[in-house]
Amino acid sequence: MEIQTVGIVGAGQMGNGIAHVFALAGFDVLLTDISREALESAVALIDRNLERQVSRGKITAEEKAAAMARISTTLTLSDLGQADLVIEAATERETVKQAIFEDLQPHLKPTTILTSNTSSISITRLASRTDRPEKFMGFHFMNPVPVMQLVELIRGIATDEETYRTLLAVVERLGKTAASAEDFPAFIVNRILMPMINEAVYTLYEGVGNVRSIDESMKLGANHPMGPLELADFIGLDTCLSIMNVLHDGLADTKYRPCPLLTKYVEAGWLGRKTRRGFYDYRGEVPVPTR
Repeated sequence: MEIQTVGIVGAGQMGNGIAHVFALAGFDVLLTDISREALESAVALIDRNLERQVSRGKITAEEKAAAMARISTTLTLSDLGQADLVIEAATERETVKQAIFEDLQPHLKPTTILTSNTSSISITRLASRTDRPEKFMGFHFMNPVPVMQLVELIRGIATDEETYRTLLAVVERLGKTAASAEDFPAFIVNRILMPMINEAVYTLYEGVGNVRSIDESMKLGANHPMGPLELADFIGLDTCLSIMNVLHDGLADTKYRPCPLLTKYVEAGWLGRKTRRGFYDYRGEVPVPTR
């Protein structure tokens, strides 16, 4: 199946990045959100990020203009019904995602492929609530989308081969690399990454090291570009906790028990960069460890 029109649900950090790369690759993009302000902010951010690519010589001014011309927005979810491919990139809550697919379903073309950018929720379970589980897949982009090379493709138990092959071709057209994952909690990247972050929080919780020493140890001792606590702040501590809960509930193994300190930070509303406080305090000129 040839994909040309792409509908994206959610204009947040992931949704605007996905819209950016699809428009730049020549797809027609329709972006929707419940907030007009979120849509306007997303388009402005895409424009700035494309301009940054122009200034660095990655793309031409003409390519930027063409990409921006391919992006349109709507507040009406049903407008996405005629898209060849729909990518849900809403908040990481299963009830929200199910409601989106249920509201969209009556308006879809028979051939439309449905996907979710979920980082951990069961694709099989999401697909089972739609009228086309064979045309449903996990389409997990990494953050920030324009920079990161990987896309996880996750097949649900009912996903057919044609849908998988179609999305594989889409990833290639985006100039990214696909990693195929089976539909088990947190897939590949987060199945490995989140327990590492959780263990770093335990290391802090138990007083083995402080925030700075833990991050410096992993940057200089394991050659990681970003320390695990700094990375947790970048991802969002609420997202980290949510994925650890998915792992703990889905695999029933105590090694995935979320660290109580991670829970405490989330309860305090210290979610990382987006709230300007997490394992680091971002309210000043330089981030300062909070422990």
